[in-house]
Amino acid sequence: MMKLSGAQIVLKCLKEQEANIIFGYPGGAVIPLYDALYDEMEYFTHIRTAHEQAAVHAADGYARATGKVGVCFVTSGPGATNTITGIATAYMDSIPMVVITGQVQRSLLGKDSFQEIDIMGITLSITKHSCIIKDEKDLASSIRKAFEIARSGRPGPVLIDIPKDIFLSKTEYTKQATEDKKYESRSVIESKKIQEAVKLIQSAKKTIIYAGGGIKTANASMKLCEFARIGDIPVANTLMGLGTIPRDDKLSLGMVGMHGFRETNLAVTNSDLVIAIGARFSDRVIGNADEFAQNAKIIQIDIDETEIDKNKPVDLSLVGDMNTILESLISYMKPQNRQSWHEEIESWKVAPSVDFKNEPKRENNFTHLNVLQCLNEVLEEDTIVTTDVGQHQMWTAQQWNFKQPRTFITSGGLGTMGFGLGAAIGSQMGQLDKRVLLVTGDGSFRMSCNELQTISKYKLPIVTVIMNNHTLGMVRQWQRMFSNERYSETDIGDEVNYVMLAKAYGIEAHKVTSVMELRKVLETVKEGRKPMLIDCEIDKNEGVYPIVPPGKSIQELVLE
Repeated sequence: MMKLSGAQIVLKCLKEQEANIIFGYPGGAVIPLYDALYDEMEYFTHIRTAHEQAAVHAADGYARATGKVGVCFVTSGPGATNTITGIATAYMDSIPMVVITGQVQRSLLGKDSFQEIDIMGITLSITKHSCIIKDEKDLASSIRKAFEIARSGRPGPVLIDIPKDIFLSKTEYTKQATEDKKYESRSVIESKKIQEAVKLIQSAKKTIIYAGGGIKTANASMKLCEFARIGDIPVANTLMGLGTIPRDDKLSLGMVGMHGFRETNLAVTNSDLVIAIGARFSDRVIGNADEFAQNAKIIQIDIDETEIDKNKPVDLSLVGDMNTILESLISYMKPQNRQSWHEEIESWKVAPSVDFKNEPKRENNFTHLNVLQCLNEVLEEDTIVTTDVGQHQMWTAQQWNFKQPRTFITSGGLGTMGFGLGAAIGSQMGQLDKRVLLVTGDGSFRMSCNELQTISKYKLPIVTVIMNNHTLGMVRQWQRMFSNERYSETDIGDEVNYVMLAKAYGIEAHKVTSVMELRKVLETVKEGRKPMLIDCEIDKNEGVYPIVPPGKSIQELVLE
């Protein structure tokens, strides 16, 4: 047993967890932690962002791209409060993360001291667990517990608040052997329930799988595909579930819900059995809950019991580890053929001449559609695509040919503008050998463009593509459709020259107004690995279609 300072113990515990990448920002209360880090830079890589919110988004992007727990350090007071949006983003999307905040020393607690804030109290509703360390003897066990809570069951963010004097206090530390723990609960599901589910699946004629982000979290994509193929069952994905089945698979129907495809939404509406796997029946997916899949029985498979019957009553639920459940279902299933069901779904497809045709008639017809098609054709198949939030996010979700899980990094539940750059930084740090593409809008980009300095400082070869329509596109589309075209505070002027801005940070940048120009720039992207920004001018009247108006059922889509 050896005596170490609290700061050293924090780093020892991170080593036990093999958490060698840290995102953060130093400040008064965490100076002792950063002082200890100074001696450990052979093991740790620390990425200092321009703002604490981006540090949390980066830890989040790292976790989404790798499946590991993201780690973030910030100081007390404003350092801690700047993490809140990032923590809430991770909480809504079930992302494993440990946020370590500094706090004023114990003797100053509760005295409105300089940079004192009750961050534990503030984050109670947006963390899976949060605690303040009052005794240095509890430090190691609290950090180990934080990692276990963050990654077990349904993952989520955990916050540990550590007073400055605890970082400095010495106490005994015993190394914990790193066991090869399997944190997922290998729950035993009664075979009676499994057989009951199989019976429902085999007897249904118009079965559909509604697959969400839980599949990604459980690393169950292969099992999902095997299950779908044996049952010959079409798969509709949520925004968070994209990539869990290759988009070019004949069983993949793409995205369902508010901006889902016509055939996908109609397939769910006309089904007689919906198998929800790792999906939570969010309002953006199901629209009017009473009219969602009205004639279908529903089987819900999830790790989190609290999600069962929460937004939609179900006929049968299987709670536990997804891989285990899918394996059990597969073991009882016989191969099926649902040819007539596939043909019916195919008949609902909108002819391409009508599909998404709110495109302005331009000379070169430079639209979101051909920007995304061009990116998708030229860049590598395993490119990790991150987005911000808005029209560009939905266009990407609809149009990108996702082939693998963990290649689409986006803010689903909270819908956080400004998420993209931080998430791209974290994704790139987690997957250094892969291409990371950020697709963003001019509105979202302005919220976090200061993070270009982080990309430049660490020479991260992230390609940023701005869908620049000089407006807050999604809000403007709603104002056009539902507020009599009263465009209140949505248009964005030319105050910022994004190419010059990127160049000020030492990043190569191009403005393009045609597919030919874009293709030319992308060819240079493929030649070397370096950061680049591409500003794509598109028309502000382009919309995201289909769209289900608020309060309507998902079959009531507006196509243009």
